[in-house]
Amino acid sequence: MKLRVDDITAESRDLSFAEAEGEINRALAKGPISEYQLVRPVQVELAYYRAGTELFLQGVIEAATRANCARCAEDFASTTRREFRYVLAPKVLGYDEEKDLRLEDLEFTLYDGDEIDLAPLVREQVLLALVERPLCREDCAGLCSRCGANLNEGRCACRSETIDPRLAVLRNLKVGRA
Repeated sequence: MKLRVDDITAESRDLSFAEAEGEINRALAKGPISEYQLVRPVQVELAYYRAGTELFLQGVIEAATRANCARCAEDFASTTRREFRYVLAPKVLGYDEEKDLRLEDLEFTLYDGDEIDLAPLVREQVLLALVERPLCREDCAGLCSRCGANLNEGRCACRSETIDPRLAVLRNLKVGRA
């Protein structure tokens, strides 16, 4: 989706669109959170307006994902929702991204030309919305470290150790009593 800069006025306008998942899935496959895959286009609700030369975008993305749980290795589906805000300024104003922008300016970006391509902004928001270690549920019990059974489905047949293995050395310690 692209917005023509000349069509953006001081009056706020709303826009709803779906961003195709193909390019985002390619970025996910190459990146550090490759456990995720989008299962349908990203839904975007956006409000935008202009103040002088700066453009203001505010909205929310909703992405349906499929992932592999980091604890139990089961596939699961989830929906991720993230609100975002951007301030865009034209590059011709002389901003130097390396010198003029600070860490707190993450919502600030530059644009060049007479159109704003929203695809990179949506892709960035989807990547920021996904947690680094996907979990099928917050209280996922994971896999048994001995037999590999999924502990979410019930207890395994392994004998459970009540003593922390790091303290096992203390079992053999003989303490003399007076």
